[in-house]
Amino acid sequence: MEKISRHVSYKEATNSATAKRLGILNSPTEAQLHNMSIVAKMVFEPLRVHFSVPIYVSSMFRSEELNKALGGATSSQHMANNGAAMDIDADRYGRVTNEEIFSYIKDNLQFDQLIAEGVENGHVEWVHVSYKAKKNRNQVLIMYRENGKSKYLPYTKENYNKYIK
Repeated sequence: MEKISRHVSYKEATNSATAKRLGILNSPTEAQLHNMSIVAKMVFEPLRVHFSVPIYVSSMFRSEELNKALGGATSSQHMANNGAAMDIDADRYGRVTNEEIFSYIKDNLQFDQLIAEGVENGHVEWVHVSYKAKKNRNQVLIMYRENGKSKYLPYTKENYNKYIK
């Protein structure tokens, strides 16, 4: 398989420097590929078309072993029976910001979970977004670091203004 969707290749959806370095196999099952395709088509593609610029996929699928090596949550939607999440970074190419893609997804698209991650000094390091074929929660969170630990807050205008603006 070469493409997950029009603008997401299989290679970038499964790419991981950590997996390569540690010799971890990072191959999704057919069911996981299906979920990966759904999140790419329902969230990434409309985002990519709206902004008409490349958007970097920093993490999509993670095998259970890779997720553990990365210190990811055991319930991560990137792995296991899901494969339904992606971390994206628009800042990498400098044409739109992570804050812009976070706001666009929040205000215009359906999703299960949307997180402005690594928020520090008014900057969003990357955006996590997931999508399920049924029963999306439309949960919006802000993740910031305090004393080296990740903390999550529900999205509110007050929290947004405090941490992102």
